[in-house]
Amino acid sequence: MSDFDRNVAARGFGADRAAAIDAGLRAYMLRVYNYMTAGVALTGVVAWLTYNAAVITDASGRITGLTSFGQAIFGGPMTIVLFLVTLGMVFFLSFRINNLQPSTALGLFMGYAALLGLMLSSVFLAYTGASITRVFFISAASFGALSLYGYTTQRDLSPIGSFLIMGLFGLIIASLVAAFFPSPGLTFVISVGGVLIFAGLTAYDTQNIKEMYSAMDDGTVAGRKAVMGALRLYLDFINLFLYLLRFLGDRR
Repeated sequence: MSDFDRNVAARGFGADRAAAIDAGLRAYMLRVYNYMTAGVALTGVVAWLTYNAAVITDASGRITGLTSFGQAIFGGPMTIVLFLVTLGMVFFLSFRINNLQPSTALGLFMGYAALLGLMLSSVFLAYTGASITRVFFISAASFGALSLYGYTTQRDLSPIGSFLIMGLFGLIIASLVAAFFPSPGLTFVISVGGVLIFAGLTAYDTQNIKEMYSAMDDGTVAGRKAVMGALRLYLDFINLFLYLLRFLGDRR
């Protein structure tokens, strides 16, 4: 009888431990999604406010010119400076995350999201507000479904992830070529490739972020992982949105 009681207790302890791990994983992933959502929201708000401060419109809302602020943001060296600063912040976060406090890392992530909002405000010059809103919700729905698949699937997505990362480098090279030698055909291929690559990366990154979780992590390590996970999903969402906008957006 005593042996039976110990076995039942051991099974009960194991079940309690598994439940605690599941609860910890859910809290960790919720933290990642909350950070990522806050970053996307901040980017959108900054982009909208920047656009409104940068353009001059007539009574019908048609853009008639740019303010001095708009001329500085959308042209000249400021565009290059913003690009280099945001790129530098991503690399700094990626390589120095283990030396940062979670609060500092989160602050840098939010700073990056705000600066990217300045850069992305130019999409309001190229596309109508209604189509941007429509594509945003399509992107959000697609991202949610892909991320849910990555979280719940039992399939190992590592081989697919390696292929997608190689495809991402190819996409960057093709984009540089298209910048110097514009071609409608190449632009179309890049757009299709961008949607497929970042759709796949959304599922892959979600699974990878989930597997990064460890019940043994202290608050500092868990906080760092949450910020880096949020940054990865944020970049997946923003890029998925931008490439879908090329297909579905209505140009002004």
